Amino acid sequence: MSLVLRHDVRLTVAGRTDAGVHATGQVAHADLPSTVDPDELVRRLARALPGDVRVSSARVVPAAFDARFAALRRHYRYLVCDTPWALDPLRRNHILAWHRPLDLDALNDAAALLLGEHDFAAYCKRREGATTIRELQRLEWSRADDGVLTAHVSADAFCHSMVRSLVGALLAVGEGRKAAEWPGNLLSQRERVSSVSVAPAHGLTLVRVDYPADEDLAARAELTRAVRTLS
Repeated sequence: MSLVLRHDVRLTVAGRTDAGVHATGQVAHADLPSTVDPDELVRRLARALPGDVRVSSARVVPAAFDARFAALRRHYRYLVCDTPWALDPLRRNHILAWHRPLDLDALNDAAALLLGEHDFAAYCKRREGATTIRELQRLEWSRADDGVLTAHVSADAFCHSMVRSLVGALLAVGEGRKAAEWPGNLLSQRERVSSVSVAPAHGLTLVRVDYPADEDLAARAELTRAVRTLS
């Protein structure tokens, strides 16, 4: 954007995804001159960006809008195929090929025990000064007719590598290596647990970010900036 507008632009994104993770619903904001036309900016960016990156739309937002701190929740999906010989090669960069059968019921039984507000330190790469307390609002698995499994994951915010770590722990349950209670029991740990595998990045996609009504943006941003503790 700095190249297109010929001045420095500071971009703030809703979710800082790991390298190799996809995003179809990323949201970002930047402070731009009032003379910039949002529709024209989208067209200019389409010509300048690499082929695997697109800005789908742009609009003027209230001054209180903050793509990161005003967000109510983020929604991710993780795709796994446990019949890799049937995986469409054209989808190989978006679906994890898993060479052992996965039990859908076991995946969901274990996932249900992780819901709610917890300290997810066992599943996160800790950052100095940052909390690992998060509210996991949805963690649910489904299987499509083509056999592909989807983990639907939603939370008010996520720690570094949290979604991929949760998926890695649940895959161990789904293939029968761990009991359904194991991922939930790890919530008692206050450090990253080395026995939890981090699922590969390419199966994960940020699909949507939710925001409150315009009049509630400032209050939401203030609440999000506050460091949480478990009551």
